[in-house]
Amino acid sequence: MQNNRTVGSKYEQMAVNELKRKGYEILERNYRLHRSEIDIIASKDGVIVFVEVKYRINNAKGEPYEAVDYYKQKAISRVAEHYLAVKVHSIEVPCRFDVISILDDRLEHIENAFDHIR
Repeated sequence: MQNNRTVGSKYEQMAVNELKRKGYEILERNYRLHRSEIDIIASKDGVIVFVEVKYRINNAKGEPYEAVDYYKQKAISRVAEHYLAVKVHSIEVPCRFDVISILDDRLEHIENAFDHIR
């Protein structure tokens, strides 16, 4: 039996592969601030993209992206602000928040996800 970190790494790698296939440059993986984390930070066309990867084996508890609720979005936003301030030295750069939702082995990339998930 695999632990959650091993399983998570497998699906994060699947998400990285999809982003690369779409022409994204991967800047960071598992960027942490205290107890919060952003799974993938990427860029494409001058936009920094903060990506949360959610996996579920089935939808008995809902779609994977539904786990990115208001509180998770706020935590990710705080980490993103820190990244922009420390790594980019500006919070005035174009950025967005995406979710890659993986149900079993079906991957869905939701761009601007925080605008769509409530």
